[in-house]
Amino acid sequence: MDEVDASLDEANLRRFAELVEEYSQNIQIVAITHRRLTMEKADIMYGVTLEEPGLSKVISVKLSEWE
Repeated sequence: MDEVDASLDEANLRRFAELVEEYSQNIQIVAITHRRLTMEKADIMYGVTLEEPGLSKVISVKLSEWE
């Protein structure tokens, strides 16, 4: 899902996040988002960073291990 939550207001974003959490119990969901509430429901987050100009690096974080 690519930015499907971008236009949602806070109430509908909460409903969407709860729905994603429920569905993720049975299926794998990949969401591309900038919304914090959606990211908070994730088990693993991936990101891309530029360590050097022209050199991208993919990073991942398991949220259960990050405290």
